[in-house]
Amino acid sequence: MVRRLWEIGWQKPGSLQRRLCKNDLPPPLCACYNRSEPYDPDLSEVLPLRIRIFLTLVATALIFSLGVATGFGVHWYLTRDNPTDEELAQFNLFWEAWRLVRERYYGDIPAAPAPVYGAIRGALATLQDPYTIFVEPQPRALEKADLQGRFGGIGALVNRGEEGEVILQPMPGSPAERAGVQNGDQLIKVDDTIITTTMRTEEIVLLIRGEVGTQVRLTLKRTGLAEPLEVSVTRELIELPSVEWRILEQDEMIGYLRIRMFTERTAEETRRALRDLLDQGARTFVLDLRGNGGGVLDAAVDVASEFLDSGVVLFEERRDQAEKSYPAKPGGLAIQQPLVVLVDSGTASASEIVAGALQDHKRAVLIGEKTFGKGSVQLVFDLSDASSVHITVARWLTPNRHRIDAQGLQPDILVPISDEERAAGHDPQLERAVAYLREQVAVAP
Repeated sequence: MVRRLWEIGWQKPGSLQRRLCKNDLPPPLCACYNRSEPYDPDLSEVLPLRIRIFLTLVATALIFSLGVATGFGVHWYLTRDNPTDEELAQFNLFWEAWRLVRERYYGDIPAAPAPVYGAIRGALATLQDPYTIFVEPQPRALEKADLQGRFGGIGALVNRGEEGEVILQPMPGSPAERAGVQNGDQLIKVDDTIITTTMRTEEIVLLIRGEVGTQVRLTLKRTGLAEPLEVSVTRELIELPSVEWRILEQDEMIGYLRIRMFTERTAEETRRALRDLLDQGARTFVLDLRGNGGGVLDAAVDVASEFLDSGVVLFEERRDQAEKSYPAKPGGLAIQQPLVVLVDSGTASASEIVAGALQDHKRAVLIGEKTFGKGSVQLVFDLSDASSVHITVARWLTPNRHRIDAQGLQPDILVPISDEERAAGHDPQLERAVAYLREQVAVAP
């Protein structure tokens, strides 16, 4: 190896000091030794050199450590969702059993991903929690659209007849109605897909829905026509309101709000409804939560806050975490007016949060029947194939710390309603609410 001699200007009387350095290192960092007699170097020059060497070594060590840490971080990120060796070993039994089924089973084996979906459902069933569930891609897509309150579609309700046939009911002013779809038309084909009685409703709905601006061909069977007819409908943005409201005919001072479901738009719709009813002269309110199965938690807090001036809407308990409270938000539009909340066995989850908060704060009277009793909170995790898993992550309590799981809320005034009354259009629960509010107005100073 060729070596170079670097001359260093350390001078002593009568001597010349030299250092022999390796060719691949510059003078400041090379390993040096004497080629002549011993010398006594100037410390003011040697110390800075030692400091530079020390700092260089420290920097090298830091860079190395950072590289190792980064490597471990990247490895963790790429493998964090992969099963551990222990988890893989535990599932060996599953694959052992499934291989035997594939080899020995007499009938047809379901195509993928049906066996995987079944295995996930089976695993979740061991939790014995009816609300921790697996949802396949098609119903998950419908669930998303329902919670958003808007989707690309034709604006028609899909109903099932006595024999499973699919009956359409277009909404007033909808694209379906404008294209000629009539109430009672039987759907027999969507584009080129034949509709059968064994198809699930969500499958049919997803065939009809699609991107805004695209067309869908519906083949319909109509009473009085010998041959089916084909109708082309251009999909539009369909917004399903979660709140409907009106001034009651029985009393023009009573504003009526019915919340169908708590969606991302419910808080805005409720506020708009209250403004409109107040402008029309409403002095008391009926909030109808019957048949409301729940929805978005934040929407429930927002709706309750429209009727509360302060206090807690609910408490939430999570595993290994401190209790969390959800306070009422300021600025409610109806925090003083007399209020009745209508409830029944279909009132569940988020709607029970609203009803429980208003009852505990003595802000409203509950009229109707006992509620469903779902006091848990689920987080929804979308999976790689557009399916999802809903996992119970918390339990909630009313402001007075009542747990309602499997118990429900008891109404302040019990008023049952029969199927015969419903069929006849008779609503004794609403009638009792009107009578109660009239009493409150009569005794008010």
